[in-house]
Amino acid sequence: MPRIVHFEIPARDPEKIAAFYREVFGWTVEKWQGPIEYWLVITGEEGTPGINGGLYTPEGPVSGTINTLEVDDLDAYLAKVKASGGEVVMDKHLVPGVGWLAYCQDVEGTLFGMMQEDQQAGT
Repeated sequence: MPRIVHFEIPARDPEKIAAFYREVFGWTVEKWQGPIEYWLVITGEEGTPGINGGLYTPEGPVSGTINTLEVDDLDAYLAKVKASGGEVVMDKHLVPGVGWLAYCQDVEGTLFGMMQEDQQAGT
């Protein structure tokens, strides 16, 4: 059963938002060394309850806070979303060294992500 494994918070000024979450919650926020502007957020120690996330610059149809679910077959879940009345707003795309990601909306328009882990993708 897919579970939420990651969250994303929109940030027009990532440095400012990163400083806020560091100060308020003590989170670790570091710029990702990947090919896009993205910041990784660590909310607690490994092995403790909770999930980690990221900061992203909102653009196009993707904006707002996003919860991402890990799935074992992204194509199959994209088909399920469409068959159940949801919408794919950003099709399957590669996140180098991580896997495949897509963004969808449920039947009331709530945005969510789905990720299929594949660390070898794009290498």
